[in-house]
Amino acid sequence: MAFVLDASIAAAWLLPDEEAALADLALDRLAEERAGVPGPFSDELRNLLLSAERRGRIDERYAEASLTRLRRLPIRCPDEAEDRHVLALARSHRLTACDANYLALAIREGCPLASLDRRLNQAAMEEGLPPLA
Repeated sequence: MAFVLDASIAAAWLLPDEEAALADLALDRLAEERAGVPGPFSDELRNLLLSAERRGRIDERYAEASLTRLRRLPIRCPDEAEDRHVLALARSHRLTACDANYLALAIREGCPLASLDRRLNQAAMEEGLPPLA
């Protein structure tokens, strides 16, 4: 696994009115490398698409097609992180358990974390993870 990506990166790929240079970089890297995600990733994206659908940003067909396109990317979900590690990271960096799960995976795999979340990026830096470049 070359890097861990969070739902904010995938949101920039899937939502038509979202853009981010880091998301573009992560997508380019997937042409040659594999990314990892923790277990909550799929549910986060489903919720994100449902929320966008309910707000009228996208329709049902767009949401379902987006998930189909996402499933074609080289993204894998390894085993769940250890609860104590996730909780410790969440406490020390004041993260949600979900965000701490992304951080725990990147630490476990020793790879960069691609996120648009400022607090999560700060935690990754404090944990000594390299930036996605």
